[in-house]
Amino acid sequence: MIGVRDLRMRYGTNDVLDGVEFEVRRGEVICLLGPNGAGKTTTIEILEGFRMRSAGEVSVLGEDPARAGEDWRARTGVVLQSWRDHPRWTPRRLLGQLGGYYVPYSTPEIERPIAVDELLEMVGLAELADQKIVTLSGGQRRRLDVAIGIVGRPELLFLDEPTAGLDPIGAAAFDDLIRQLSDDLGLTVFMITHDLDSLYAITDKVAVLADKRVVAKAPVRELEHSDHPWIREYFLGPRGRAGKQAA
Repeated sequence: MIGVRDLRMRYGTNDVLDGVEFEVRRGEVICLLGPNGAGKTTTIEILEGFRMRSAGEVSVLGEDPARAGEDWRARTGVVLQSWRDHPRWTPRRLLGQLGGYYVPYSTPEIERPIAVDELLEMVGLAELADQKIVTLSGGQRRRLDVAIGIVGRPELLFLDEPTAGLDPIGAAAFDDLIRQLSDDLGLTVFMITHDLDSLYAITDKVAVLADKRVVAKAPVRELEHSDHPWIREYFLGPRGRAGKQAA
């Protein structure tokens, strides 16, 4: 689903990514983890086709995102780090409007878009379908963001810090939603998060971006035993799960 080889990104004279390499297979839920400023958002924006890379090879769904067209975009979904209010809209109306953009890309084997009522049921917003979006809670808005991301029934979903700003209960419910959608729709999910609980709850593997490249890629429990300084601090430090258990 995703193949990255020798990916490089430079801003002026500053090398942000220098030889990044990893793969994502169909059906996996993969997290890109790393310290602030490591280049995670730059990487995901390159994969989404929103940012041009400086060098390297990138293949997403068999195409180069830098040159892919609208048919390719119809096969991907994006959930950004933050949302915007639509004060005059309801979830039903907004999803119906956005779903209309996918009609030209419908194919016999993939039904696009997902019917609005079915989609609202999927993300747990059926009872709020006709409520003004501006009145929804933070967790409900994130569910709406996911609905927007999957309305075209994508094969690949990108998530950027999806649980940021949610309380622990809301974040856990959101994790359950993503895992369920991945199973039900056969989605491949590529996400950025610093949420330790999310890593354990829904990821198949974690790719750690540090020192301008991917320094490890493994199931989360294997990373607990890494010798890399940042990874050890993340998992074994005072706020890491292993660190809390030791305390």
